[in-house]
Formats: sequence, structure tokens, C-alpha cells
Amino acid sequence: MLKLNEVSVRFGDRRVLCACSLCLEKGERLALMGPSGCGKTTLARVALGLQSPDSGRVESDFSRVAAVFQEPRLLPWLTAEENVNLVLADSAESLPEARAWLARLELSEAAELYPAALSGGMQQRLSLARALAAKPDFLVLDEPFKALDAALHRRVLRLTAESLRDASLLLITHTEQEAEALGCRVIRWSSLNRVA
Repeated sequence: MLKLNEVSVRFGDRRVLCACSLCLEKGERLALMGPSGCGKTTLARVALGLQSPDSGRVESDFSRVAAVFQEPRLLPWLTAEENVNLVLADSAESLPEARAWLARLELSEAAELYPAALSGGMQQRLSLARALAAKPDFLVLDEPFKALDAALHRRVLRLTAESLRDASLLLITHTEQEAEALGCRVIRWSSLNRVA
């Protein structure tokens, strides 16, 4: 379970989060929707423990956490298969599983390529493959599907929904379609981030 209680974050004079409270139960899927720049990514970073709040409390009992951000966070000195294998046993024995995840995300031909040789959409799918391969109990997806064409977008959404199983999900999106495809309860940002 993840609990954010009265969490506030400010960057200089700019208040990004103001007394936000949120509870994500085990196995629950939640989508945050709101205008760009309103603090959704900051909230996700707080939930992941990457950003400390200025006030408020964060509690989480998730043990295996993964995230896919708007920009791919790949290790440039590792190939695609090595990036995925990193969250597995990181051994020759686990490489077949890494390749299987690449195949699911339609990246088989990119297995031995480095991130710099991949398009933006391919890098996003590689990031997603790595996150799903980690078999997280809590997954944060921050607009990871926006670089995909319509047909690929549908296939990747379906695969993501199937791969989550019992994992809790925090999805940041601008589209109802993504929230619905992933079985999320939607929270509109205005109901979460109170104005000071």
C-alpha cells in the first residue's frame, strides 16, 4: 500500500504540490489526469521516493518498484537486451527471458542495438519492457505511450494490462483511453491538488 498524507513540494517560490493526500491499495490501478505542469510527475517522484516532500508523510510497503518516465531512462552503454537483463538475473542464463520481453514489445530486431540507435518510440518500449520484466508490485507509468502510433499504441496497452497481473499501478496520462485500457480509477488533478 502507498499512502501520501498532506504532501507538499515547492521548487523555490513555486508550490508544485499543496497538501496532497492519496492512497493506493495493493492491486489497485489509479490514473492521474490533469493539465501539463500541474505537478503530476512530481507526485509520482514523491511516491517513488525520488523526491522528498517539504512537508507531509509518505508510507509505502511495496518491495519491488518500477517506473517508466516520459523520457527513457536507459543505460546508453548497454544494448537493448542488456538493459532488460539488468532487472533479471543479469546473467547469460536470463538473456532468453530478456529477449522474450523484447519480442513482446516488438523489439526483437533491436536486441543488440544500443539506445542511441533506437527511435524515441523504440526507446520508450524498451523502457517499458525493462519495467515489466522486473515484475514489480508497484509500477509508475508517466505518459510512456505518447511516442507510439495508433496501432502499436493499442497493442502495447493490451500487453501492459495483461502483464501487470496483481501489481498496483499509478498512471499519469492525458487520455481516458489509456486509463480505461489499463483498468484504472481516474482522479482528476483538481480533486487532488488543493490550491493554497
